[in-house]
Amino acid sequence: MGEKKVKDDPSAPSAPGYSVGDFNSTTKLAESQIISDAEYNPFEHRQIDKPNSTTGSLIHLLKSSLGTGILAMPVAFKNAGLLFGAIGTVIIGLICTHCVHILVKTSHMICQRTRIPVLGFAETAERVFQYGPAKLRPLAGFSKAFVDYALMATYFSAGCVYIVFIATSFHDVINHETGNDWSVRIYILLTMIPILLIGQIRELKYLVPFSALANLFIVVTFGITLYYIFKDPLEFDDKPMFSSFGTLPLFFSTVIFAMEGIGVVMPVENSMSKPQHFLGCPGVLNTAMGTVIVLYAVIGFFGYVRFGDESKGSVTLNLPLEDSLAVAAQILIALAILFTFGLQFYVPMDILWRKIQDKIPKNKHMISQIALRSGIMIIMGGVGLAVPELEPFIGLVGAVFFSSLGLFVPCVVETVFLWPNELGKFRWVLIKNVIFGAFSIFALVAGAYVSIKDIVALYTDDEGHTE
Repeated sequence: MGEKKVKDDPSAPSAPGYSVGDFNSTTKLAESQIISDAEYNPFEHRQIDKPNSTTGSLIHLLKSSLGTGILAMPVAFKNAGLLFGAIGTVIIGLICTHCVHILVKTSHMICQRTRIPVLGFAETAERVFQYGPAKLRPLAGFSKAFVDYALMATYFSAGCVYIVFIATSFHDVINHETGNDWSVRIYILLTMIPILLIGQIRELKYLVPFSALANLFIVVTFGITLYYIFKDPLEFDDKPMFSSFGTLPLFFSTVIFAMEGIGVVMPVENSMSKPQHFLGCPGVLNTAMGTVIVLYAVIGFFGYVRFGDESKGSVTLNLPLEDSLAVAAQILIALAILFTFGLQFYVPMDILWRKIQDKIPKNKHMISQIALRSGIMIIMGGVGLAVPELEPFIGLVGAVFFSSLGLFVPCVVETVFLWPNELGKFRWVLIKNVIFGAFSIFALVAGAYVSIKDIVALYTDDEGHTE
């Protein structure tokens, strides 16, 4: 959602068209041409065709963070231990929230400085470098391209995880109920039928009902899951407070994957009818992320206490299939993730289509969109067929893509924008961003290594194949 998503605004002031040669010691600027950054409010100049309400934006942001990852939280706690897992989940949640906050705030400030009503994630990075330190300005184009392609890779990869998750849930339920012995890969092929349909929705506004239904299904599933977690006495004594250093990378990458919705943030904020409600207290961001952190901590902590080392890639897969209530939970969560796929697919397709639409005749836009979307979804299904295991797949996507985009890039963007004289006392903003950036690099390298090692093991160990 960059500048192209907003109508040209004739009321938006523009910078005077002076060049260096126009100035000398006697040059005078007309008062009407001197407009400070503070006088330009980008919110007042936004003209969005189909704006979302504050409630609709909250639903979208919640849905972007409440996906398959939250159900993998017991596995994350297994890799961290009860005490470290609980503290680590809260800390990572606060870091993710902060990084989203500084990205949106920086976007607002660069919009104000450049007098552009709205900027997307990649456009924000580009403009920050364009107006940043002179030595970094040549990197403006690279920064935009990096964010664009990284976003596409991130959300296409996460979509692959969604496909595997849906297929695994139906695999367990249907095979148990019918006595079939079909592999997960067959269910991935069947899952592609509704995926190909819902992936054709192209307007964010039309995805709100699907997100609302998905949120409802998730709440019901959480209720059922919590019932099974708490219905019998919990045993805490046999659960370690800290697991091991060797499994910590999987903990970090799983939690980051679960919580990060960085690619949805800017499109959601840019499409709001009242964007001033996004930040602040309570605000859409704080309300959504506060809810997410609490839910993640509860599901992860008590889910691990209940199922221990038997915890699977989704806590719903640990529920007893002999009970109809557990079967209902598996079906509902599979449908919830299916309905979420449209929102997950919206972000990368919006980026890709904006890059290529001018190269396609307008009378062929409709058929081109259908063909392009279908082709990409088929490729995503193929990736799912190649790696039909949830746990290492989630860890790999979280480590490689979400840690870099959700943590590293916002820190870089804020630092470049504030450099060199607005980094605070003792340059505390720089110190803070260096620490967060180092953490993101650690999560990327260590998490990717452990996840790839687990994926390779699936093909080298006969017992590792999914049936």
